[in-house]
Amino acid sequence: MSGRYRKRDRCQRRHPRGLEKALRIAGGTSVTKCALIGALLLCGTSAFAQSAEKEPKEIAVVELGAAADWSITSGGANVAPTAAVEVTPIEKWLELEAGVTPIFSRHSTEWDVDLLFKKPWTLSKKVEFMAGIGPEWVHVSQGGVTTNSVAGEAVLDFMFWPSKKRRFGWYLEPDYEYGFGRTRERSAGLSGGLLISIR
Repeated sequence: MSGRYRKRDRCQRRHPRGLEKALRIAGGTSVTKCALIGALLLCGTSAFAQSAEKEPKEIAVVELGAAADWSITSGGANVAPTAAVEVTPIEKWLELEAGVTPIFSRHSTEWDVDLLFKKPWTLSKKVEFMAGIGPEWVHVSQGGVTTNSVAGEAVLDFMFWPSKKRRFGWYLEPDYEYGFGRTRERSAGLSGGLLISIR
């Protein structure tokens, strides 16, 4: 038996036929190309996994909407724009909301500024509920006279996030206010509008 046939026979004994075919295919391609393609695939999959895992954390939620208010004491009603910013100092336990509501009428201007302490509950991936309470500062200018007073406010906040990314949503917030001024003003209200998540 010649040397060439002996080598082929040894190769067949060491490697099964399937492995021999694989070696032939690999032998036809450049090793450098295979290494380059493998490195690109590895980098691409690891970058995708990191981007999926490291989703930017929510810094704050901005609320933009309208508020309707009914006075239980005097029977008057008004509608005004409202804006608020909400942050989460303690995850799943405490959310702070600072908001402002300007109320303009023919004879007076009123600015309501509140700070609410809320306890959140996650009802589902798309629905959150919060109950909160906090102080409110009421600044009223009427007939050239300016008055400032303090009130207490209690709210129930329902937040709805249609998409999984939670970039935009909407909210509905009924509230009750009790004034500590001379008139002991009491009112009930309802606000709603757009949620914008800041990341």
